[in-house]
Amino acid sequence: MTLPSALSILSVRIGQAHDIHVKTGVTVILPDSPALCAVDVRGGGPGTREIMTLQDGGLIDKVHAVVLSGGSVYGLAAADAVTAWLGEKRIGYAPGPAPVPVSPIVPSAILFDNANGGDKGWGLEPPFRRLALEACEAAGADVQEGQAGAGFGATAGQYKGGLGMASEEIDGLTVTAIIAANPVGSPYMPGTECPWAWPYERDGEFGGQRPSPDYKFVEASDTKLAFLKSAGQSTVIGAVMTNAALTQKQLKRLAIMAQDGIAMAVQPAHTPLDGDTIFALSSAGVACETASALAELGGAAARCVARALMRGVHLAKDN
Repeated sequence: MTLPSALSILSVRIGQAHDIHVKTGVTVILPDSPALCAVDVRGGGPGTREIMTLQDGGLIDKVHAVVLSGGSVYGLAAADAVTAWLGEKRIGYAPGPAPVPVSPIVPSAILFDNANGGDKGWGLEPPFRRLALEACEAAGADVQEGQAGAGFGATAGQYKGGLGMASEEIDGLTVTAIIAANPVGSPYMPGTECPWAWPYERDGEFGGQRPSPDYKFVEASDTKLAFLKSAGQSTVIGAVMTNAALTQKQLKRLAIMAQDGIAMAVQPAHTPLDGDTIFALSSAGVACETASALAELGGAAARCVARALMRGVHLAKDN
């Protein structure tokens, strides 16, 4: 299944924008209609917005957009712009008739790319609001991978990071992951060019490398741990999207299982220095009637996260 066709099935559009001089970018997920959403946070240094809104038992269970951004705390402003863009179009919860503003629900997560050598002297005008508006206007089914969107300025271990996508279909259920890869850990097996995610690769999508039969684990020297001294320096952020008709509680389980994909592609994962955050969205209505079906879907989501993460890193090499 191609990614454009998967996004069509999911009734979702993706918009991206970047600033080549600042070395950062924004990715916006825009469901065609409000989507059920849950979130799981595993990293020790997350940067997020409206995460508590999505907790079980709250008033809100649907979102109008999800934003992924570089820029660390400055990147949270991207969600302000998406909120305004949606509000201008009267997309959001309506507490009353116009001129009472609607209330778009736009959760977001950010990654730290502020030490990548780009021009961060933005003063009182960080670029993230502008980039978010550009991303909204550019939203569609044709999504650039590699050095793009929220992954534009990312680094994975000591390698160039990026943004990747991957999709699987199981018994009529589709799950698609979009991941901005900026982890502390390395995506490669120590001392090799073989990705940790190699068992999940499809059709040589990230180079077809395999470990040698006599490979023996050695201490990794290509993570960021050698020079990182404080929290908030890295992160894997992203979302898994499905056409399965899941409840918010089921989506929470999907997000939890999807997080395992990070550990399948990066070592170490979920460190105190990462801000690993995965959203799970359901934007269609194909039945997922049993716990075993949800378990299979969650397994596919984890594989998609691992593949998407490594696709982002691999494709960034050529950008």
